[in-house]
Amino acid sequence: MTDHTGRAGLEKDELYAVAREFDQLRAQISVPQVPSDLLDLVTASQQLATLTGLVKELSDEVLFRAVDEDPGLDFGPVIDAYTSAAAPAGRAMENYTEAYAQFGFLRRFAEAPDSADLRDARAAAFRVVQERMELVRDDLQEVSETLRGAADRLDGTPPRVLAALSRSARPTNSIYRLPAEPPAPGPVRLAYTPAPRHGR
Repeated sequence: MTDHTGRAGLEKDELYAVAREFDQLRAQISVPQVPSDLLDLVTASQQLATLTGLVKELSDEVLFRAVDEDPGLDFGPVIDAYTSAAAPAGRAMENYTEAYAQFGFLRRFAEAPDSADLRDARAAAFRVVQERMELVRDDLQEVSETLRGAADRLDGTPPRVLAALSRSARPTNSIYRLPAEPPAPGPVRLAYTPAPRHGR
């Protein structure tokens, strides 16, 4: 049997690393307080591209483990962490694209003749950006907390120690799969042998 000692630690490190990537993006995203704080389209496009890449990274991490057929490893807890994080990551994408549409609107009408209707439309667009960017930051924080929490809970008991524990003492959040135990032997059944007949 392959010795997988240390694999749980590597999985923890990877979960923490992906969480940090989402933290780094969140640190770059701010909620504008006044229209002059609004991002330009280049920066917004770069942030959206980074977010898109991070969402793809989550699915790549799942795919990598979903096709792994190593009989000694059970990636269920790790896969669950990445798929759970995908939900708030998807919401972050939705909220960012809603804000992104407003950036496009504001860019399109930046030099249009001023009017009361246009001022109202610009103010409404700005409010949408504020609301959506706040939600994006919340969503990204939830992704990070989901991944980090899963990493904290992932058990790192070495496979040999795990195998020595009783069933009740084994941690449930482990990626190590124990070898299948052979079936317990049943009662021995002897073939029927008739008693010898004695002559009269």
